[in-house]
Amino acid sequence: MKINKMVGERFKDKPTDCVIDSHALMMRGGYMKDIAKGIYSQYPPLKRICKKIEEIIREEMDAIDGQEVLFPVVMSSGIWEESGRYESIGSEMLRFTDRNGAKMLLGMTHEEAAVHLVRDYAGSYQNYPFMIYQIQTKFRDEARPRAGLIRVREFTMKDAYSFHTSQEDLEKYYDVVYEAYNRIFARAGVPEVITVASDSGMMGGSIAHEYMLLTPVGEDSIAICDDDACDFRANMEAAESIIENTKNGADEELKEVHTPNIHTIEDICEFLHTPLEQSCKAVVYQKNKDDEYVVVFTRGDLDVNETKLVNLIGDDIHPADITPECGLSAGYIGPVGLKVAGNPTVIYDKSLQGTNNLSCGANKDEYHFTGLCMERDVPDAEYVDVAKIIEGGICPKCGKHTIKISRGIEVGNIFQLGTKYTKSMNMTYLDAEGKTQTPIMGCYGIGVGRLAASVCEAHHDEYGPIWPITIAPWQVHLCAIRSDDAETKAFADKLYDDMQKDHIEVIYDDRNVRPGVMFSDADLLGVPIRLVVSPRNLGESVVEVSTRDKKIQDKVPTGEILDYVKNLIKKLTDEING
Repeated sequence: MKINKMVGERFKDKPTDCVIDSHALMMRGGYMKDIAKGIYSQYPPLKRICKKIEEIIREEMDAIDGQEVLFPVVMSSGIWEESGRYESIGSEMLRFTDRNGAKMLLGMTHEEAAVHLVRDYAGSYQNYPFMIYQIQTKFRDEARPRAGLIRVREFTMKDAYSFHTSQEDLEKYYDVVYEAYNRIFARAGVPEVITVASDSGMMGGSIAHEYMLLTPVGEDSIAICDDDACDFRANMEAAESIIENTKNGADEELKEVHTPNIHTIEDICEFLHTPLEQSCKAVVYQKNKDDEYVVVFTRGDLDVNETKLVNLIGDDIHPADITPECGLSAGYIGPVGLKVAGNPTVIYDKSLQGTNNLSCGANKDEYHFTGLCMERDVPDAEYVDVAKIIEGGICPKCGKHTIKISRGIEVGNIFQLGTKYTKSMNMTYLDAEGKTQTPIMGCYGIGVGRLAASVCEAHHDEYGPIWPITIAPWQVHLCAIRSDDAETKAFADKLYDDMQKDHIEVIYDDRNVRPGVMFSDADLLGVPIRLVVSPRNLGESVVEVSTRDKKIQDKVPTGEILDYVKNLIKKLTDEING
């Protein structure tokens, strides 16, 4: 490929709407162009990167007996109605009606399509276990697409689905996929990706892990034990919050205190000169299904983990609209004398269990209680974990105050789905005794474009990406300085032809431009190996060789350059694959 023929252009200035480095560099470098919010067209460099990622994924999926299939992007609502997700998934799923009046949708995930494809085939236990996978375009109507390819609406994803006759067999294969994923991310150049326990969300299932690239620009919060002897890691959505509850001296009398114009937990604690930990906070939601109120009480310094709450009540929620008719007094809600219209759900977090001498709302305007003792004043309370784990909190595994909260980008996920889809969609098989059974599923996903952007986020400098050679758009970037010099042009042309004959992936810049422009473009393309041919170098009978990460800078005799490049490609590739 000659750079002067390549579609797309590179430019100097950072786009104003790019909030993270990878997004800015990929826009500046001519990798992609936005066609709508969260929807991008790919120029050749990004397409080549994604193609290489897909090939790594294919090799690893085929190595664990995966069979590649292809599901449609557009699906009938019927199979989603079978699973129950046609109505339960919100506006993230794009629904439409075709010209015949049939209800259709754009696939945002393909569990239903996977079951539909194989349920007629897999009617006997002798057909199990097996795994199918695809690499396909999906559409999720994200409310707030941002950060380039990190959060988009249209995306390419590898999703795989395994089918088993026992939980033990699923767990055994889950471990196989777990290790295959580690190999995929290492081969893509990001071995620093870690696994964390996660919540399965809309996918369902009991056990799930996410693969996270730790970075300050990540959108997910991860709880990690900072003790080297402990390997606890979990998404904050799934991390158990453990609180050491202690009595604060002798129980005080429950007293009503006039607190005018005070509405927040911070304000009341400042008014009473008490710490947040010595208060009881109310957070109010409504269920999406019927708008019934959900009142959650936690210790004042903790936040509600809405994922835990949704899982607990079995319904999606939204912040409450507190009306005069509902019986709640906004800013003054407490557990003593609470009255809520309708059929409310009242939940107490474990952080309140056994506590005393707390401040809380008195359930009437401009009044709070002090001296709240949960055992005495709310004797019927049942306690559950619905709080977010906190920095410096107790590790659920080793029990030490060693929790650190980090940020990360989710680059992959794996789920033990169980029978959520096979049961609802009536997929069955006959076992060895001729009895009807329901197969058990696993699900395994990797976002291709997101992984490409994550690698860029992990490996770049101020000038551009530093692509690992295994997924780089090209292996070699050949720069001919002073291409108007006949000798320079002739040597560079021959070197370009020789590398192509040896199946070396090379991008060739023979434009008659200033070296600064040429090297700036090379930095933005991030190709691992750079060769510079110039009149000065040829005067010394050498070619300048450098790597994009600046670890290698060398001058190689012109007669040895081809073998040198081939050996360097092998060295860089072996370092990653090793």
